[in-house]
Order: sequence, then structure tokens, then C-alpha cells
Amino acid sequence: MNPTTSHRDLTAPAEVLAAAATAAAHCAPSILNTQPWRWRVRPGRLELFAEPRRHLGVTDPDGRLLMLSCGAVLHHAGVALAVQGWRARVVRTPSMSAGVPLAVCHGFERIAITPTARPQDQAMRTRHTDRRPVSDQPLAAPVIRAITATARGAVGLQILSAEQVLDLAAAASRAGTVQARDPLARKELDYWTSRPMTDGIGLPPQVLPERPAQTTVPGRGFGHAGTLPIGAGHDRAATYALLYGDGDEPAQWLQAGEALSALWLTATALEVAVLPLSDVITVPGTREALRRMLKPFDHPYLALRLGIAEPAPGAPPRTPRLPTAHIVEVVSPDDA
Repeated sequence: MNPTTSHRDLTAPAEVLAAAATAAAHCAPSILNTQPWRWRVRPGRLELFAEPRRHLGVTDPDGRLLMLSCGAVLHHAGVALAVQGWRARVVRTPSMSAGVPLAVCHGFERIAITPTARPQDQAMRTRHTDRRPVSDQPLAAPVIRAITATARGAVGLQILSAEQVLDLAAAASRAGTVQARDPLARKELDYWTSRPMTDGIGLPPQVLPERPAQTTVPGRGFGHAGTLPIGAGHDRAATYALLYGDGDEPAQWLQAGEALSALWLTATALEVAVLPLSDVITVPGTREALRRMLKPFDHPYLALRLGIAEPAPGAPPRTPRLPTAHIVEVVSPDDA
């Protein structure tokens, strides 16, 4: 088959779908590296499910961050399909109900591998969360515009003014205090951030800073030190932003995760470090404080720090990932 020719409604080979699902699941970001997703490969279909066993029930009771995480893995799967010369129609039915898929990829179309497909795939495979302070080099305006332009349509990215950054700092500090005072939230956080690298989930000490950074906007307080060395950098040159949209339901949270993935891959390709700030979203009072920075009917989905990674030897290690058998199920035609 000529790879430059478009053919609709083909049955994508199971190995293509399984490879895309595996790449997405092994590369996508998720809250505290919970990887709260599960893929099912059926003949001509790729189904995405939420995995309630990896849902942060205390920290994220509504499933906002779970849906954001699943949206990111859904977009990653599209990137992994595109680099193999495939495109799918996606039906989204976001539901926290067990057994109901969040999204179904079907109606596959054979497409040309575009010039952007391989760089996107490379960005997907190299993307990581860097919790170190950023350098003193500010982002150039064209770089900020390129990242902002990636989030378009129903989900947007608002760059915060200097005054709004101070408001974000106050909200983030308040959110950290609220979470630290909740014994169940502290217990849940400790469970997911004290994992051995061989466990496959959570955040091991190697990716957590060895001490709190001196920054204007505080990052998540983990309650214990990691082993990731950090320098004396600050966030004075960082750019802060809010991912937002005009709805506040699971469907919009899933879309926000897809937008997050797209802008993060663009940022990675431009050598920009991205740090999500999620505490300030999960606490209702601080989430409402962020909402006041937006237009009247918009809702914040996530706060982000963007910047040039601090010049330091090496990069933080990648977070561990679950074995493929735990996150990708291939259903044979006889069982479908």
C-alpha cells in the first residue's frame, strides 16, 4: 500500500494499535505518576479506560486530575499512531463508571507520515517532568506564542501577568497548607512518593528535589526530601500559565489533558521545561481563586510553570512505568 495515499475505514493491525497504546502509556504524564489508565485493543478498535485502582481518591475526589492524565495518554496515542502512518476517529464518552471506555479510537485511515510526526514522537519519548528551579534565561516571546498556540479550540492557555503570578503564589501556598493539614491526604501522598524504582508507579526519591527550592510560587510539598540535586536557581525568569476552558465536567477535563499533552510536546521540542502545579486545582478554595484570573465563565484545569531547565549536569531520571501487561490488553478476534 502506498503510504502517501489516504484510505478510510481500514482495520488497523492489532500490532499497530498495541504499539501505539504501549508507547502512549509508557510516556504520558500523570498525576504523581499514578498511570490511571488501561488500554484494550480489539479488532479495529482501541479503547481507553480509567483505572480506579490508581485514582487518588482523597487528593482528587472528583477525578479532575485522573481525567487530565487520561486525556494526555489519549493524545499521546494519536502521536504514536501518526508516526506509524495511521489516523483514527475518536469518540469520547468520559465516564468514571467501571467498564465504560473514556474514548474509543476507530475508523482508521492510512495517512502519509508528515514532517512533524517524527519530531512529535521524539518529543513524546523524551518528555519528562523537571522539578528543579528553572534558569535565569527567560523564554523568548516567539517560544511562548508557539506553546500558547498549541492549546486552541475549547481549551486555552492564559499566560499570567506579574501580579497574577503573585496571586498564584498565594493560592499555591494556601493549597499546600490545606493538604498538609489533612492526614488522609498526607498518607496518600506519602504512599505515591515513597516508591522503589522497581515498583513501576509513583514518584521515587530520584525525581524529587533534595530540598525545597527558593521560588516565588511554591511547588508541591512532598513532606520528605528526595535525592534530586538542585542548584541555587529561582523562578524569577519562569513563565506561569493557566490551562482553562468554559466547562467544568469530565468531558472538558479529558479535553484539557489532550491539550496539555499537545503543548507539552511542543514545549519539549523547543527545549522548554514544563512543571504542572496541581495542588492549587484540587483544593476548591484555591481553584476558585484561580478562576478569578479568567473570564467570567471559564474554569481553570491546571497551573503550569514554563522555563528553560536549570543548567546542571544531566537530567532527572525518567519515572518508572508499569509493565505493558498491566496497562494494555489485546483481545483476540475469537474473544471480541
